Amino acid sequence: MDLLANTVRPYAWGSTTAIPELLGTEPTGEPQAELWMGAHPGAPSRLDRGSGPVPLSDVIAADPHGELGDAVVDRFGPRLPFLFKVLAAGTALSVQVHPDLDQAKAGYADEEARGIPADAPDRNYRDANHKPEMLCALTPFEGLCGFRHPTEAADLLESLAVDDLKPFVDILRARPESDALREVLVAVLSAERTAMAETVERAALAAARLGEGDGPFADACAAYAQAAHDFPGDPGVIAAMLLNHVRLQPGEALYLGAGVPHAYLSGLGVELMANSDNVLRCGLTPKHIDVPELLRVVRFTPGDPAVRRPEDSGDGEEVYDTPIDEFRLSRYVLAPGAAAHPLAVPAPQILLCTAGRATLTGADGTRLTLERGQSAYAPAGEPLTLDGEGTVFRATVKV
Repeated sequence: MDLLANTVRPYAWGSTTAIPELLGTEPTGEPQAELWMGAHPGAPSRLDRGSGPVPLSDVIAADPHGELGDAVVDRFGPRLPFLFKVLAAGTALSVQVHPDLDQAKAGYADEEARGIPADAPDRNYRDANHKPEMLCALTPFEGLCGFRHPTEAADLLESLAVDDLKPFVDILRARPESDALREVLVAVLSAERTAMAETVERAALAAARLGEGDGPFADACAAYAQAAHDFPGDPGVIAAMLLNHVRLQPGEALYLGAGVPHAYLSGLGVELMANSDNVLRCGLTPKHIDVPELLRVVRFTPGDPAVRRPEDSGDGEEVYDTPIDEFRLSRYVLAPGAAAHPLAVPAPQILLCTAGRATLTGADGTRLTLERGQSAYAPAGEPLTLDGEGTVFRATVKV
């Protein structure tokens, strides 16, 4: 087991205080958006086995079977298949979707063949992998997830009483569900920018008024008004109104599969995902938006967001169920004096302490204590036990 040194990514939407508070460090005054734990080449964690800090990616590359286990290498290749993060949203992230595995492979191959540089701002596919993800709230957390039913979206837009939105209301009421959502999203993203900015401004003012009331869309409208304040004139504000507004309490989670439009608005959470950086954006961002490719990836299927809660496995591990194998997220709420929890699995794992203090003990009696905000990596098959007083999140692979 190894204590990890992790990189904080300073994206503009990040909170200036949440991650420093978790880590017990002084805020710098700059946004601190994500703390990355894993072996992603963009910001691999570092560990020290006696010869100085080494990127976890290099450690795995030197002995993939020893670090990841045969089953993981055989299934996912010689790399850590997940990326673990702490995410701290101070303002809205872009409304976005992720491709499925076939779309990612095809898109990556196409952009490679066309010679688009890997770091080009208009590149859609940074790698050939999909990016399913799970977000579990550490504090009250606000986000957008999946399309509203069109009739509900029509009711919300109609409640704003903005004339420019009436054609969208009519489409949402008259067309079949998937067709209606697609037609409105295309119209919003392809509209003349100045005219749409004026529509967004009027919609934002109306949303702010409704957000101060107690109507059925008050909470959502307050969120949309804040997004419009952060991104004035952005057509993504109207696109966001097509999505379900979600509030998570600590311990609640969302799973986001391929093609599901979503955005995170505020709060602190842990995020676990397949090891990919493929994002297609549709608003609330100054970054590149490729509308044709976006429409190829988005799944225009309405539905209520499924808020997930952990299930007790019977041995104190609370597991967040997911339909994919690249990652498995669970949580331990440790009580003083309770029996230690065995952690050995035939897969690599990363453990993050988010409250209190936790101790990992190896088979030889070696102990590693994790304070709040610290994390540790354990190779496949490493026999460990966990005890202490606090909360620990565990990221590993389904095998």
